[in-house]
Amino acid sequence: MNILNHFKTITNHKLLVMKYCFKVGLYKQGLLHDFSKYSWVEFSAGIKYYRGDVSPNGIQKIKEGYSSAWLHHKGRNKHHFEYWIDYGVDSREGLIGMNMPVRYVIEMFIDRMCASMNYQKEKYTDKSALEYYELGKEHYILHKDTREMLEFLLNKLANEGEEVTLNYIKNNILN
Repeated sequence: MNILNHFKTITNHKLLVMKYCFKVGLYKQGLLHDFSKYSWVEFSAGIKYYRGDVSPNGIQKIKEGYSSAWLHHKGRNKHHFEYWIDYGVDSREGLIGMNMPVRYVIEMFIDRMCASMNYQKEKYTDKSALEYYELGKEHYILHKDTREMLEFLLNKLANEGEEVTLNYIKNNILN
């Protein structure tokens, strides 16, 4: 049954992200969002570690010590800040977050909002994505401008709601 439930979960998430990307005018990103989740390396881990209320990638990390599905996923999807981690121009800086193009920051925001909707179901509120982000933000390697925009949007969603935030994105950020 995990195969069907996992397929439904990732497809529901993909359709949610597509809906919201379309609302702000990111049509290509909405269509292409998370296609790699249907690849065997990601999909098979999703089946094996499916629970329905958390990402199977986190369970795979606990069980196996790393997640081959996550490493595959974040290396192919530019809306994940982890895709943008690299060594600084000065090698003494070590690994740093590169400044993400705005369209991918917007997709990352929408992805976080929709993941919260998908996993929390009826418990979801406009504050959910911000609350989840705040649980781990000290550990995120993000460029300061990327962090600022993501946090601004998550706070706007939490305080002003979905419609106001999406309209702001469409009319003030992407326009």
